[in-house]
Amino acid sequence: MKKTELASEVVSRLRKKYPSAECALRYEGDPFRLLVMGRLSAQCTDARVNIVCPALFAAYPDAYAMAEADPADVGRYIFSCGLYNSKARDLVGMSQRIVSVYGGKVPDTMEDLLTLPGVGRKIANLILGDIYDKPAIVADTHCIRISARLGLVGDGKPLSPEKTERELSGIVEPREQADLCHRLVMFGREVCSARSPRCDSCILSDICKNRLDTEQSK
Repeated sequence: MKKTELASEVVSRLRKKYPSAECALRYEGDPFRLLVMGRLSAQCTDARVNIVCPALFAAYPDAYAMAEADPADVGRYIFSCGLYNSKARDLVGMSQRIVSVYGGKVPDTMEDLLTLPGVGRKIANLILGDIYDKPAIVADTHCIRISARLGLVGDGKPLSPEKTERELSGIVEPREQADLCHRLVMFGREVCSARSPRCDSCILSDICKNRLDTEQSK
């Protein structure tokens, strides 16, 4: 099966299993909130970010408010997310740039998003896909691991985030990319975990490179 055909089949099956492809971060449709929560999610669970952010956004509801904040004060709200000092500096810094350069609006291009402190391609793609409905591959740990296991990218071994993003972008239909990444997160948590994947109950086991290679080697 060609990788484009495999990608189409994976997209189709996961769409049926997870009809509602929703971001795990509860950002209420607000671009700024998703940007902030994306930064906080680095080396932190989405569940923890969702717990921390209501109080944070009550104090700093938009980029204008965050731009005026003292990073030390912001750090007190996000302490439990880990790396709170650097994250607080980034949140204030990105807010200041959004206000001074982009008129308070979260930018809508990869080039502009990458100029914001603390924003890499993963967060930028999250914004582009979820907020601006643009083709975007969010190469998080689930996406990297599962796309390699299935044989969608590389030779079955995990690639770097950028290589994973580039290869998936070339075989997944643009309109399906953002939703696929959300579905891979749900699938990774429920079925295809890192240490103990539930292959026997997996809807992709018959087309999974890792599973097929394992059976052939027996």
